[in-house]
Amino acid sequence: KTNQTPTTRSPPFGLYLNLSFFSYFDSTTPITTHITVKEKGMALWLCSARFLVFLFIVSALPIAYIISQERAKTDHHVFHYHSSGFFRECAKWDDQGRRFLVSFLEGGVGEILVPQNYTPDVVLQEVTVVKDSDLTGNASNGIALDRPRNRLLVAVADVLGNRYSGLAAYDLSTWKRLFLTKLSGPGDEKSMADDVAVDADGNAYVTDVKGSKIWKVGVDGELLSTLTNPLFTPKEWYKSLLGLNGIVYHPDGYLIVIHTLSGNLFKIDLAIGDEVKLIEVAGGPLAFGDGLELISPTKLVVAAGNPSGRLVESTDGWETASVVAKFKGPMHRLATAATVKDGKVYLNHMFGMGYPRKTHALVEFVL
Repeated sequence: KTNQTPTTRSPPFGLYLNLSFFSYFDSTTPITTHITVKEKGMALWLCSARFLVFLFIVSALPIAYIISQERAKTDHHVFHYHSSGFFRECAKWDDQGRRFLVSFLEGGVGEILVPQNYTPDVVLQEVTVVKDSDLTGNASNGIALDRPRNRLLVAVADVLGNRYSGLAAYDLSTWKRLFLTKLSGPGDEKSMADDVAVDADGNAYVTDVKGSKIWKVGVDGELLSTLTNPLFTPKEWYKSLLGLNGIVYHPDGYLIVIHTLSGNLFKIDLAIGDEVKLIEVAGGPLAFGDGLELISPTKLVVAAGNPSGRLVESTDGWETASVVAKFKGPMHRLATAATVKDGKVYLNHMFGMGYPRKTHALVEFVL
């Protein structure tokens, strides 16, 4: 087992106010100001009732849009649940446990139990099941269920500083941590473990959205290899700001992974020396693609920003593919992951609404 503790503990959402500027002046420092008529007029306008009305209207417009979206009636099902946090990066349905498992951007994992007598008007409750003190300051990003080994794999990363990436595994019954594997640290190039997939033998594959590479981790937590390829680097420099993201394992023995900003979809054949091929997607590229979910050997769901989800289909073993359906959900909530429950696809959305109890949404992708 590999149990290495990250060295970084900086909170991912810390805001720091530097007041040192004001120490430049002391009570004996003379300050001379010259205010022009134009500047005086501007100052008066900023303090006027007209400006306050203008500010109110500008701020009210996005709020009104969000409220209208939240109240809009839909023809698809939505699981709503109350949560302790605003940000939920990934969700996966655990059929055996009759629960959704969700990852916290502030770090940790929660479960949302769905009772047998559930009705659509019920708001479910999130319960925290993982909260590791030695991972404070790191986000829990993509997750993958490994039911044959009764465990959950979690990609862990320092989101803002990019100084730590790791893979954690937890027992699905006791939530005991089985291992924590360090993938990169402060002495390495900046990285951010984003998503994870698991193959039939229990090997895990973790994407690095910052460095556009894939780490391979063995069944017991040992770091086996790191996969890089020139195809993972777009020609445009700005498209490298967010690289490899969602990843799935295909039962025929290869990986499918998406590049966020370029929208490129790749096939990585594990049986042929990790051969990487660009999948030609008609109706693509799949720009801003995030989480992936393989719903059959020939169909893949891509969670994204706008539209919220795309259904991609291949008839030639993922040499080529086509976008065959699109779904527009609540864009203000931002779709980040997909999962399947009872044959239906649900999109996880990042942002929760409300205070103090935040309400999150798992929205059905109507195919």
